[in-house]
Amino acid sequence: MILSVARNSIEIFVKTGKVLDVSLKDARLKEIEGAFVTIRMHGALRGCIGNIIGQEALYLTVRDMAIAAASQDPRFNPLTIEELNGIDLEISVLSKPRRVKDASEIQLGRDGVIVSQGNHQGVFLPQVAADTGWSKEEFLSQLCSQKAGLPPDAWKDPGTALYVFTAEVFFEASDSKKP
Repeated sequence: MILSVARNSIEIFVKTGKVLDVSLKDARLKEIEGAFVTIRMHGALRGCIGNIIGQEALYLTVRDMAIAAASQDPRFNPLTIEELNGIDLEISVLSKPRRVKDASEIQLGRDGVIVSQGNHQGVFLPQVAADTGWSKEEFLSQLCSQKAGLPPDAWKDPGTALYVFTAEVFFEASDSKKP
């Protein structure tokens, strides 16, 4: 159901510029949780935006993040009507982040990580470790430099905060990519 909300939201927004008017009764989807929506085209990233901490019902967060991933990710041009049939969606519903004392508490593949120092913050979802094959040090260094605009070794600095979270992941994939 949540994948349907995301796909319908993207299609309606791309075709009309309007936001899907949706109301769901499912109690689980009404819970306030953070979520990311990732759009892939032919396996390559095409957009990814989310809220780490939920502000509204999960299905509304997914609707809004789906639209944002399709139209506001600064790394990409907005999705076009012609691209709609070529995209696959992934939704990550996030647990509440918890601060860890140091990197030894981080388990790659299970934990997503937030790095924060001053006004700099970056996040990698748990699946980034599996997608890239990075070691923990590479993962944290890339998180600092790519996402937070910090030096690669900033995660070792005692003034840098590390938080972990888990994600329940829902995805759709084209027939050629299904396991």
